[in-house]
Amino acid sequence: MTKPTSAPAPASASAAPRFDLPEPDAFTAPYWSAAAEGRLLIRRCGACGRPHHYPREFCPHCWSEDVTWEQSSGRATLYTWSVVHRNDLPPFGERVPYVAAVVDLAEGPRLMTEVVECPADDLRIGMELGVTFRELTPDVSVPVFRPDRS
Repeated sequence: MTKPTSAPAPASASAAPRFDLPEPDAFTAPYWSAAAEGRLLIRRCGACGRPHHYPREFCPHCWSEDVTWEQSSGRATLYTWSVVHRNDLPPFGERVPYVAAVVDLAEGPRLMTEVVECPADDLRIGMELGVTFRELTPDVSVPVFRPDRS
């Protein structure tokens, strides 16, 4: 995994609302804590053995509640993408254009994310990607992906 990258925090409490901040709760706290440390977690079912993402308290495949956290390798392939040229929600308007994407994690789950550090013209279905993290606040980072450089 790679060290989180930084993004500016709001200047004050009166700053515009942010629509890129997740709302962690007691259940998802391990996921967000790991992300802040530069680690991507997924869930794996102890009954059927299948991994899944986004974090849920039950397996979406067999409905078992025997699910645990597991660290992902961070490797993925690009499934599809779209270049966003306009987004009026703060702070996305400051980031346009950006690449909204869906990736297939090496472990199997499909994840919505963003591809960074790659010109849109260089993107190809099936290209290998690796996870990195965008720091949104000192306590919150989100997984994004970039071309795999290993």
